[in-house]
Formats: sequence, C-alpha cells, structure tokens
Amino acid sequence: MSVTPVPLRITVVGGGIGGLAAALSTARAGHHVTVVERAARFGEIGAGLQLAPNASRALDELGVLKAVRRTAVAPPQLVMMDALSGEQITSLDLRSAAYTERFTHPYLVTHRTDLHAALLAACQEHPAVTLRTGHTVTNAEQDGSGVVLHFAGTATKLTADAVVAADGLHSRLRQALVGDGEPVCSRYVAFRGALPADRMTGRMSQHAASEAVMVWAGPRMHLVQYPVRRGELYNQVAVFESDHYTPDSDAWGTEAELEERFAGACRAVRDALPLIARDRRWPLYDRLPIDNWAHGRIALLGDAAHPMLQYLAQGACQALEDAVALGQALGRFSDPADAFTAYVDQRRERAAMIQTNARRFGEICHLEGVGATLRNRLLSSRTPDDFDDASWVWAPAPAAVPAP
Repeated sequence: MSVTPVPLRITVVGGGIGGLAAALSTARAGHHVTVVERAARFGEIGAGLQLAPNASRALDELGVLKAVRRTAVAPPQLVMMDALSGEQITSLDLRSAAYTERFTHPYLVTHRTDLHAALLAACQEHPAVTLRTGHTVTNAEQDGSGVVLHFAGTATKLTADAVVAADGLHSRLRQALVGDGEPVCSRYVAFRGALPADRMTGRMSQHAASEAVMVWAGPRMHLVQYPVRRGELYNQVAVFESDHYTPDSDAWGTEAELEERFAGACRAVRDALPLIARDRRWPLYDRLPIDNWAHGRIALLGDAAHPMLQYLAQGACQALEDAVALGQALGRFSDPADAFTAYVDQRRERAAMIQTNARRFGEICHLEGVGATLRNRLLSSRTPDDFDDASWVWAPAPAAVPAP
C-alpha cells in the first residue's frame, strides 16, 4: 500500500469495534487519527460474536489477528439443530481439508470485549492515534477544506481534514447526512450472555466441551451456543419474535414471552434457558441498504452505514471489512473525499447483499410447520465439507481500489 505524502488529520466518531478498527487502519495508512467516544471510557457491551474467515482476514490485515487468537476459540464445527425435535439438521466441518483449501483464515468465536480490547491496545500503541472519551458529537460542519465537529456541553470544537462516522445503529451523523429516520425493528428480541463453562451440566456440558457453534432453529425463535475466552465462558443467545411489539413502548419481548416461545422446545434447549442472562433484552434492528455512505469529507462505517440483523453473524465482520477498505483508499488518494468515494464504491454492493440476505436467512431459520420440514430435508442432504453457500460471504473476491 502506498502512503499519502501529506498525512491527513482524520477524526473517527465512535470507539466501538468498527471505530477502533477504522482508526487503526487509517493510522497504518500514514494518517493522524483522533477517536472521539461519547462514553467515559472505551469498552464494549454484549457477549460473544462469531468471526468468519473474512473477519479473520481483516484482523490479519490490521495486524491484530495474533492478539485476538490468544483468547478466541476456533470451533471445529458449525451445527444446526432442530429446536423442537433436538435432531441435527446439518453441519459444517471447520477443520476439514475442504475448509482449509477454500479459506485462508480461521473461523473464530470470541467475546466482544476481548476483540475490542485487542483493537484498543493496538490503537493505544500506535503513535498516530489519539483517543478521547466523554465527547458526544452534536453537529458536523464541512466545507472544501475540512470538517468542524461540535460537542455537547462544551464550546470546544475539533477540526479535521475528514471524519469517519462509526457511531453505531442510532448514528447522529447518519441522520444529519442521510435523514432516513429510525432503524427498522424486526419485532425480534435477544437475551444473551456468557457464563462460566463449569456451570454447564449434562448435555450442555457435552456441547460446551465440543467447542462447536450450536444453532437451534425453531418456529419464530432460535438459540445459539458456543464457547469464548479460551473456553472458560459459554456464550448463549436466545432470540424470538414478540407478539406484543409496539413501536412506542418497551413492554414487549419480555421474559414471560421468552419462556412462552421456547416452551415447546426440546429438553436441551429448555435446560439452557435458565442459564441465559435476563438483566437486559436486546431488540433487533436493521435498515434497508442505501447507495451512498460518503458525503464530501464525511463517511459512514459499520452499523452507521449498513446495520444488519445477526442471522449471518456478519455485523462486526462487515465493520472490519469496512475498516480495511477505508485504510486502503486513504492510502492511495490524497483527497479524502476521493478516498471516501472509492471506499464506498468498493464496499456498497457487498454490504447491501449481506444486509438483505441476513433477513432472508432469519426467515429460513424461523420457519414452522411444513416450511421447517422442507428446510430440514434440504439441508440434511448437504455434506459437512460443502461450503458453496457460505463461500460468497466468507471468501469475497478482493476488490481493487481504483488508482488515483
């Protein structure tokens, strides 16, 4: 990658996984980066996440894959089970010759805080990255020479040559630039958390010991399980559609609904429910794809650009891909507006495909009755080394950034 002769001053808004990855990629391209985070300290909330080989590849290009692998788990299989009958539907062998020949990087599962910590450490160690907390952006003004950011509770301003908005699902900068309203609620909600693996008993302990990613698919609900943090913790996510969703109320997707929706599940799934954290519910949102994430000297990244449902396990993965593409573009174009245009041109179509297909896969996962029976029959005919359907997501063809 060639480095721009004159380093730019780039501000990244948002210190989550996407924001830190963008900062690191931009700094590695030769620019000075300031990350502004509204929280009082840098950190992540949530539990586990899956890093398909496209994400591992991005982490490798960012120089942090080795650090992430110290705590991550490389599961031997992805297994899809029928949540009602308890029978296996299909599986993928992540240690087969077919996998290693087709994908150059590992499939990993990790705790969100562990991935965030690895990216944060890399940013802290990079001399061109400055980290600031307690800064809530309220407005951005740009002209042909730069961008001025305004912050809540202070008259202090920050001037940059360009700004990357990685401020998440409810991005303020997206609303200022795109103005497309609130994200779309899917009417599904998740309860999730990770607990010590030694609390697993019976069949659950067998699943934990296998280190496989288990997906229990059921009518309008599913359960995902896998180990994280060297196998010391077991991550569980229970997802279901609420019958009581109302857009102006939080009185839906309750614990009572959780129990009701999973009441007909098999014993293994029912045994898991009492061990799933109940302290917070997570409504699931996405948006329809948009054509342009770049507006002059301001570009969107991650959930601010393309929020997606989690059914392809690609939310964080796509933010990491964004970060790599952004750094590549900023390493080749001296004008940040040109770099942002090239970055969006490289990423737009792929991210949109994953956004829309994540919805479709959720529909397939949550089929009931005859639909579920047909799904199971079709998928059961697959072999564990058949990666044709996953390849377009996990091993995208590299897209070249146009020459300046």
